[in-house]
Amino acid sequence: MFRKKAKEPSSTGFTLIANNCEVEGDVYFSGQLQVNGTIRGNIYAQDAEKARVDVSEYGQVTGDIKTPEAVINGKVCGDIHSEAHIELHEKAVIEGNVYYNLIEMVIGSQVDGNLVHVPPKAEAPGASNISPLGKPGAVHSGTGSTGEDSV
Repeated sequence: MFRKKAKEPSSTGFTLIANNCEVEGDVYFSGQLQVNGTIRGNIYAQDAEKARVDVSEYGQVTGDIKTPEAVINGKVCGDIHSEAHIELHEKAVIEGNVYYNLIEMVIGSQVDGNLVHVPPKAEAPGASNISPLGKPGAVHSGTGSTGEDSV
């Protein structure tokens, strides 16, 4: 009579870089990335709408971060590109530029670089300038009138 709805598998996940972990190289993620350890490389969100990076007070990133949402309370040596919202907490230290749409800064946070406001993207429905993996230089394929991939 009563049936439970089957749970759909989550398309987003949670990735943890623990405080005893160091990663060297670029990181591509979807969902949420929690950085308590060290990343030496760029961070790219694969999901251009829902992804979020959290850098804890013990976390360190040497490289650029490109994500819709970010919460920073640790050290970032590189530029941060946040298309939606960024929070800089009291122990945040940014050595680079911050490109933001909406920003919250708590007293004590530091930015050694420029704060650059970026208006929200106004795109046609279905259009995207970000590759599916967020990788720079990635090529989008689409079908034109000939049905061949475009470059």
